[in-house]
Amino acid sequence: METIDPVKNDGETTLDDPFILGGKRMASRLFIGTGKYGANALIPYIARASGAEVITVALRRVDASQSKGNILSHIPPHMQLLPNTSGARTAEEAIRIARLARAAGCGNWIKIEVISDARYLLPDGYETAKATEILNKEGFIVLPYINPDLYVARSLVNAGAAAVMPLGAPIGTNRGLATREMIAILIEEIPLPIIVDAGIGRPSQACEAMEMGAAACLVNTAIATARSPLEMARAFGRAVRAGRTAYLAGLGRVLSGHGEASSPEEGRLTGFLDDENG
Repeated sequence: METIDPVKNDGETTLDDPFILGGKRMASRLFIGTGKYGANALIPYIARASGAEVITVALRRVDASQSKGNILSHIPPHMQLLPNTSGARTAEEAIRIARLARAAGCGNWIKIEVISDARYLLPDGYETAKATEILNKEGFIVLPYINPDLYVARSLVNAGAAAVMPLGAPIGTNRGLATREMIAILIEEIPLPIIVDAGIGRPSQACEAMEMGAAACLVNTAIATARSPLEMARAFGRAVRAGRTAYLAGLGRVLSGHGEASSPEEGRLTGFLDDENG
């Protein structure tokens, strides 16, 4: 539904488009991470600048025995915590990390990462699906990180995943939407939210993913390694909103081979122009 309030929004159109995942209603479709920042103290400022409501953290960085050194103490309390199973090489290891995260008070959301490839850091789809099925039965809200493979994604639907998180490019590379065509297939074929994760390096790339119909984007490295992480976080928040709004508005048709005037031929000032030229 579309409403316009020129008094409150200065004429800006506001689309009623909440994002509901795992029973949680969110206004923002940008997820952020906690890695690679020069100091953990930056995290709450990044969260505020980006507008993000979901934040992921590797369980191995959580030390509940410490108050000052514990990264969780820097995460704003209103944010949905999304622990990840970074470091897991098998489904069994991912399952164990997920259970430890819940026992440590991190909640029942979990991002499954199963990576045994040390060079390219590509996720193992088979092991990911296996872990997803078991954890779903244990009451977890499971968000699996995968290569954008249609068959793996379908197996995750059957396994009870809450969303599917395909990579845009190898993790940490900032190369953008190298897998754009494959992600587009998942958006078209998979009846779950598609959250583009890994590889996005520029706000324009996040905007493009959202224009395609992605439900959300997760960005970490591009923000954390920017010259000004705060301004980059703000830019990504705006880009994701812009891309989503463009998708909902419906992108204009694309023509090839010729141009088309934006003004109709009817009503041309033919006589006037002829008089001027005559």
